[in-house]
Amino acid sequence: MAQIDAFFKMMHELGASDLHLSTGSQPIIRLHGDLQRIKYKTLEHEELKKMLYEITPENKVKSFEETGDVDFSYEVPNLARYRVNFFMQRRGAAAVFREIPQKILSIEDLGLPSIMKRMALLPKGLVLVTGPTGSGKSTTLAAIIDYANKTRKDHILTIEDPIEFVHEPVHCLINQREVGRDTSSFKAALRGALREDPDIILVGELRDLETIELALEAAETGHLVFGTLHTISASKTIDRIIEVFPGEMQGQIRSSLSESLRAIIAQTLFKRIDKPGRVAALEVLIATPAVRNLIRENKNFQINSVIETGKKYGMQPLDDAIMKHLQKKIIDSEDAYNKAVNKSKFKDFLSEPPQDFTEV
Repeated sequence: MAQIDAFFKMMHELGASDLHLSTGSQPIIRLHGDLQRIKYKTLEHEELKKMLYEITPENKVKSFEETGDVDFSYEVPNLARYRVNFFMQRRGAAAVFREIPQKILSIEDLGLPSIMKRMALLPKGLVLVTGPTGSGKSTTLAAIIDYANKTRKDHILTIEDPIEFVHEPVHCLINQREVGRDTSSFKAALRGALREDPDIILVGELRDLETIELALEAAETGHLVFGTLHTISASKTIDRIIEVFPGEMQGQIRSSLSESLRAIIAQTLFKRIDKPGRVAALEVLIATPAVRNLIRENKNFQINSVIETGKKYGMQPLDDAIMKHLQKKIIDSEDAYNKAVNKSKFKDFLSEPPQDFTEV
């Protein structure tokens, strides 16, 4: 048993999501969204490196020494898997570990809209799950892939950096590829994917122009493609995809995206007040003909209005999801106000509405 495994056991028992180890600091965990220090000595650079290298593959140690950054996954048998990032900072080495639960929660377990099941059954197209870092994108995607695994008879191919949730084949054949271990890059894996007879492709992150272009191509050629982006809303997601490309290509990409897009789920996490844990509020955009037309005509600013009026298609504005949680007393009114799009809807729930200095 590695020395660091004791920290993992402790964070697992407490229900913490992240462990931070940093030279010059005590260990810190993130518990239900808040950082908390662990009663332990301040970590020294060489001591921390020794602890980290005990669980690190040789090639990853070499990469970290050369670049000052590395990602990989680590598993503690019978406990959990961890997404790992090492980085160098002013005082020395540092590391962050995100716990990946062994059990994949279902769409029902997570309280996600039932339309997510329909997304898992789509024959082709592009479905994007977006949100800030740590907003639960991987958990949502894992639930959708798990539903597809249990209800379809297809080939699911995932490309991740690193592999997070491990899917055991049920009715589907599942191949999970890790960037850096099984393939050199997202781009190389996506190029290869088109020759590997997949029905569903999951791309861990749409990072750059070529990856996005290949994902769109895969969606256009009859595959169902799931991917993630670090954007905060459906309209911003469309902007981000198009703006990655040079000006002369944007018209073509707008047309391509309008044809291949099926849905965008933009999610935000909230700390629960009814019980320990966190809950997601989701904005859902479904690519109806009206939405496709807005994308083609570069009228993304009108997409929020379409979401408001498209509830019969399964669309959901973020503020509606936040309001549902607030009315059920699941989340705090101040947290709801701070993360809402239209803050005026939530002012009546506050005893003293805060003044946002950016709106003065």
